[in-house]
Amino acid sequence: MAGKLFIVPTPVGNLLDFTPRAVEVLKNADIILAEDTRTSGVLMKHFGIETPMRSHHKFNEHQSLQGVIQMLQQGSVVALVSDAGTPAISDPGFLLSRECRRENIEVETLPGATAFVPALVNSGLPCERFTFEGFLPQKKGRATRIAGLATEPRTMIFYESPMRLVKTLQAFSEAFGADREASVSREISKIHNTTVNGTLGELVAHFTAEPPRGEIVIVVAGAPQEEHVKTDKYAHLKPKH
Repeated sequence: MAGKLFIVPTPVGNLLDFTPRAVEVLKNADIILAEDTRTSGVLMKHFGIETPMRSHHKFNEHQSLQGVIQMLQQGSVVALVSDAGTPAISDPGFLLSRECRRENIEVETLPGATAFVPALVNSGLPCERFTFEGFLPQKKGRATRIAGLATEPRTMIFYESPMRLVKTLQAFSEAFGADREASVSREISKIHNTTVNGTLGELVAHFTAEPPRGEIVIVVAGAPQEEHVKTDKYAHLKPKH
């Protein structure tokens, strides 16, 4: 009988965000795949989870994939965690989930923490339709990706490092316009959790004067849509009064 893969979100900040069900799943799993066993070890120790851990990160996931699939095919219950947030969202996890689908192995993802949802809601920008862009390419393709989003009508969400924040905001300002509304959230769910709202131009000035620290989520308003005025194509045939 095939086993089962659980994808388990972990707190992005406050440990109280960890759900009782997540703790139970990790305690009952045969093995935990962790992005960094040292980082996850702190979480496991805090919640008294003694399940064996194995490294599974972006540098070894291709090599370890088939070994994990074999464990699952032999009936093991495997739990996957990342350092913070939901695995596969800008973290390892997609390859394993895809391979399980191909091999008809059951996958269950627990609901839980991810940084971009609180940042989106905090921004005060439209939430009903949005596009999650994650991390932009650092070099090749970066300018092309940004230029391609200039006319995107949905709210856009990006992850960024504090070192590149100002440079990225400047690139957005040039491509989208300095008056485009945006928001920068940092350290979601942590002690120094803050959100700064304003135009891209204002945010460039703010973070140039006050360099940020911590994990960053940028939310940018979509391109304004032109209002189409309805015209009556038969107006010229109607009698004038």
